[in-house]
Amino acid sequence: MECSDSTSSQGHHVNGKRNQVQTIDPPGPSIVEMGPRHCPLTFMRRFRGVLCLVIMILTAFLMMVYLSPVTTFLVRLFSLHYSRKSTCFLFGMWLAMWPFLFEKINKTRFVFSGESVPAKERVLLFANHRTEVDWMYLWDFALRKGRLQCIKYILKKSLMKLPVFNWAFHIIEFIPVERKWEIDEAIIRSRLSELKNPKDPLWLAVFPEGTDYTEKKCIKSQEYAAEHGLPVLKNVLLPKTKGFNCCLQVLRSTIDAVYDITIAYKHRPPTFLDNVYGIGPSEVHIHINSIQVSDIPTSEDEVADWLIERFRLKDELLSSFSTLGHFPNEGTEGDLSTTKCLANFVAVVTVTGFLMYLTLFSSMWFKVFVAFSCSFLTLTTCYSIHPQMIGSGSPESIHAKKA
Repeated sequence: MECSDSTSSQGHHVNGKRNQVQTIDPPGPSIVEMGPRHCPLTFMRRFRGVLCLVIMILTAFLMMVYLSPVTTFLVRLFSLHYSRKSTCFLFGMWLAMWPFLFEKINKTRFVFSGESVPAKERVLLFANHRTEVDWMYLWDFALRKGRLQCIKYILKKSLMKLPVFNWAFHIIEFIPVERKWEIDEAIIRSRLSELKNPKDPLWLAVFPEGTDYTEKKCIKSQEYAAEHGLPVLKNVLLPKTKGFNCCLQVLRSTIDAVYDITIAYKHRPPTFLDNVYGIGPSEVHIHINSIQVSDIPTSEDEVADWLIERFRLKDELLSSFSTLGHFPNEGTEGDLSTTKCLANFVAVVTVTGFLMYLTLFSSMWFKVFVAFSCSFLTLTTCYSIHPQMIGSGSPESIHAKKA
């Protein structure tokens, strides 16, 4: 899941008043160090991981095929608000199985620090992008705040080619981008304008670095920063500012706060398969700063300077983490309820089992419905017929556009 700026020269804001050229330092030790895995990869862990992944894909497929055409398109003909609410409710139920996997099955420890924030209805959050699965760990934070069902991302358009999941990305209104700013700006503004209704809860997550961190990318980012008189960062990449500024411009009047989130790992950054097999990470540390929208500048140049400064502070925070092994002010969020996680898992699996029975052993009409629904979802995704178009004539959507 990545932010929307394209090339580094287009994405970064360069201010002529920057300091002189700086020296390039090697990447921070906590970033390049690869410590032991959380658990060894045994046959049973591999088997359990494959089983969990099959359950995740199967539940996603059947819930999408049977329920999303009703909540996303049929209900939307009458009420845009309740269509989004019902779609997000189902999405949140499925998504909650991932924190259950991470924390209760894989036994990954989540440590939250920084500010203890209230459950805001509408927020814009931005985070560093250390690895390919950073965006999944935001689900653990959102679940604790009761806002898992309304989290959305700006993501690479290539991810829209993933089977089944591309349907989900489409109907829950994620924003796919080409990473070419001359193309993406209009798309982002158009799609975000559809999410401005204050009645609809929203957690929009962006990763301003635009890609996950590697040592090679860090050196390239440092060279660019030194050449243009920008801060030379060791633990994060220099952020691209255009996409973040665009999100802030469109949503500024309709969000309650901005969350600055910094993510770090012990003892090594995880991959997707590490999560699936439960062999990593041992600990995920998430530091949260809540920022009032009124404290963020309004002009594009000032927002760019502000965001770069926030990433300079992130870099210092991560350097401190590599030395101390933790962020300051830990313990701001408690553990997830095992009972609630287990009850949600049982509910989703039970619904999936019932839908599978209808598909395989019940009337032929259910097989026809599945075929029709798959074709319909594929068509709407391939031709970008997003749900907002379906409900464009409803009274609520007309009111939202006027607002």
